[in-house]
Amino acid sequence: MPKSPVRILLVDDFEPLRRVLSSTLRRKLEAPVIYQESNGLEAVQRAQEVQPDLILLDIGLPGLNGIEAAKRIRQLAPNSKILFLSENRSGDIAEAALRTGALGYVVKSDAANELLPAITAVLQGRRFVSARLRIEFAAHDSSGKKVPTPLPTQNVGVSNHEVGFYSDDRRLINTVAQFIEAALQAGNPAIVLATQSHRDSLQQRFQADGVDIDGATEEGRYVALDAADTLSAFIVNGRPDPVRFMEAFDHVLAPALKTAKGEHPRAVVFGECVNLLWAQGNAEAAIQMEKLGNQLAALYDLDILCGYSLDQAQVDSRVFHRICAEHSAVYVG
Repeated sequence: MPKSPVRILLVDDFEPLRRVLSSTLRRKLEAPVIYQESNGLEAVQRAQEVQPDLILLDIGLPGLNGIEAAKRIRQLAPNSKILFLSENRSGDIAEAALRTGALGYVVKSDAANELLPAITAVLQGRRFVSARLRIEFAAHDSSGKKVPTPLPTQNVGVSNHEVGFYSDDRRLINTVAQFIEAALQAGNPAIVLATQSHRDSLQQRFQADGVDIDGATEEGRYVALDAADTLSAFIVNGRPDPVRFMEAFDHVLAPALKTAKGEHPRAVVFGECVNLLWAQGNAEAAIQMEKLGNQLAALYDLDILCGYSLDQAQVDSRVFHRICAEHSAVYVG
């Protein structure tokens, strides 16, 4: 059977932009069916009528703004994927837009480079946010220091390389335990590269949650390793050696993936090796390791969660932003 053309609804009150977008999409995509609206209320009605595959949605619309329109569209056309295309660069606005259930947010001035990758990602069920909006220093802690506020993630079924900055061990353990338990419940392997204290805390949490972690360990589906020992396997002259890095992780991942019980095996990895490097004053090594992590995630189709101390982010915002740029999503808590 021939593949059905993708149906796209363009919603923007600036007709010349709609014309350019329509022309671009017809050149770049295979015979798309394109609908156009300039009003938020009319966009809701058209979405209900045609149930498009993708909706490119501006925020500053007459009649009904894009965020409110998206909320209604999610009720009336739940299978339509929404990608916001707006010149609004506020992190708060972008966060509100994504919380409607939209999968993407692209700043119009970045559309030349980002729109087509964003469309591809969103149609595949993956989240996409313009690079300039991934992090905003918009919140403050109790002492008045600026704290990075991340955008939410809605990645579905794809390789993710995410990062969390945690204010205390309790928050870190809660997040990591949920991350690992979800993988084990799905029959997938999980690997933890952490300090001894965090490995012990996770073990206690798993037991409290009724997870048969001993059984998963015996099966090889749960592997817990020391972060410092792991680093020693591939750090050479203060930097991660790419060949040794890949060899070290292949040695762990290859046997673990063989234990997966699902039809499509997918391992998850939590690591705080990078946090150790940054805490030791070796931020460049941490960033290089994050870059290698991106390659690893793509090679093995992994979900990776990196853990850092929030104190580090508050001390050196420049490094913080560079680390965030290497990840698909960022969490702060």
